[in-house]
Amino acid sequence: MQRNILTLVTVPFFLAAQLSLATADEEQATAPEEFTKQVKPFLELHCVGCHSSDGAEAGINFEKYTDSARIQTDYELWEKVRRLIRDRQMPPAEETQPTADELTDILDSLQAQLDSFDCSSDQHPGRVTLRRLNKAEFNNTIRDLTGLQLNLADDFPSDDVGEGFDNIGDVLTIPPVLLEKYLAAAQTVAQQIMSDEAAKKRVLPHTAESAEEMVEAARQNIREFATLAWRRPITDAEGDRLFAIMKLAWERDSKPDEIFETAITAVLANPHFLFRVEADPTDDDKDGIRSLNGYELASRLSYFLWSTMPDEELFKLAASGELTKPEVLAAQAKRMLADPKSVALIDNFAGQWLQLRDVTKLKPDPDQFPTFDAELQLAMRRETESFFENMIREDRSVLEFLTADYTFVNERLAKHYGMKDVTGDQFQKVAMAKGRRGVLTHSSILLLTSNPTRTSPVKRGKWVLENILAEPPPPPPPDVPELEEGGETLGSLREQMEQHRSNPACAVCHVKMDAVGFGMENFDAIGAWRDRDGRFEVNAAGELPGGKKFDGASELMQILAEDNKTEFLRCLSGKMLVYALGRGLVSYDRCVVNDVVASLEENDHRFSSLVTAIVQSDAFRKREAK
Repeated sequence: MQRNILTLVTVPFFLAAQLSLATADEEQATAPEEFTKQVKPFLELHCVGCHSSDGAEAGINFEKYTDSARIQTDYELWEKVRRLIRDRQMPPAEETQPTADELTDILDSLQAQLDSFDCSSDQHPGRVTLRRLNKAEFNNTIRDLTGLQLNLADDFPSDDVGEGFDNIGDVLTIPPVLLEKYLAAAQTVAQQIMSDEAAKKRVLPHTAESAEEMVEAARQNIREFATLAWRRPITDAEGDRLFAIMKLAWERDSKPDEIFETAITAVLANPHFLFRVEADPTDDDKDGIRSLNGYELASRLSYFLWSTMPDEELFKLAASGELTKPEVLAAQAKRMLADPKSVALIDNFAGQWLQLRDVTKLKPDPDQFPTFDAELQLAMRRETESFFENMIREDRSVLEFLTADYTFVNERLAKHYGMKDVTGDQFQKVAMAKGRRGVLTHSSILLLTSNPTRTSPVKRGKWVLENILAEPPPPPPPDVPELEEGGETLGSLREQMEQHRSNPACAVCHVKMDAVGFGMENFDAIGAWRDRDGRFEVNAAGELPGGKKFDGASELMQILAEDNKTEFLRCLSGKMLVYALGRGLVSYDRCVVNDVVASLEENDHRFSSLVTAIVQSDAFRKREAK
């Protein structure tokens, strides 16, 4: 009886698994045939005329794809091609357009090509370049290691930015001046520790009476300090070298405090403190891939979510080996998100993804915007930071970046928005003002995407395409003139832009970009509501490629959240993955992004599911040889 039950349960499951594998294999096998029968004829009819030979438009030459889309290496290209055809941006308006049936067929065929990408053919978790601590990480690590808030990195040279973030290993170089700064900072920290009794008792907890006990206590103190500073247990050889430094200082008649200062300086000037070191795979590691150990994962997790060193709980889990379990990683990620130190995600992830760091650097024209001042500028940035913090603390849906009908304001910002009954400097949660919805209608973003004297629908549209939909437009052709300032006599700004867009070379990119920007024209250059732009009535209506129409920012945000939901989720997942890993993404990382998006869909798009899916991925937990 039991055997029959097992048969009834396992056989259908086995057959279903086999069918799934067969279906996947069939998709792999039919992709080239689909390409030659459906995709290639469409390209020859509608695309090759402009996209061929050495002078191919935008550098895209379809002639080289004779029998295959080469989807494993050229996925991004075909993803973009499908998007442009779907949005009716290609073929250009002046060329022969495909019929409705042809459009459906080519979109289905291109999707089949994309679906044929094989995530299982090879395992590629990727490889992170050896990373030094950036300025924020250095300051935070010294704070948590010593209890001293010294902010010494504020005097360091600026960190270079890659992939939109300043924690990318490939660009975190060390110029000679930084080496000098590191040594000086290590000496300063050592001196501050020895002059601060509280810091001295964390760092040097072991004391003794006799000379023999004092030697052992000193050895133990420096070993434990180095273990914390280097974020892993030190070896006996490393401990011996550090003790030898202390012994040398003692032999030169240095005072006890000076001896410890010398050793602490040596620890903090060591590459194992300044860099996040991970071991490379060895010849014994299958396929040149190794799983990170608990201490390496603790550092990845803590610098991802806190921009600082691991805490005591992470160190304990690393030592026990428990942290290498995916479910433990996920649980720790949720714990860390609830900790106040996760404010680092706001400062360093949101601050760069949404470019909030730049808000307080901007200077709108004081004659045109006399109500703008430093207090309002700071409040603009704080609104979006408060929104992001609430997203983390309440584990809300990430779609609210587009759809939220609430925000956070103080009295100064409420006045700017025309809100009543909000008093005081403290930020409080309120219903959004008329016509606003989501982060894109925050004054911080609207200010970032404007010129000093006027709004810029192009800047706003481009910002949304790049940072929300991951569809960055190509640079404009070199011979296309800029839209002139102060052209009110030529008509409204919208009319001027429509004239500018009449150039076919501009129209391809501007159709979607301008439409998005026009949808936010009810907000002036500092984010205040307006119904008129000078003597012209504002027209915030538009139509996106594909035919979806809207009137104003609220309707536009709803369309983006519904019709472009997947693009937004992929964009956010990709940005967060780059930040978490400290490297740019490659073709195989799309498999991780797909998994993260699937996790979001399965968990009501909760912010925590975005983070836990990333930390449980092979890209986060493993390291590739090359």
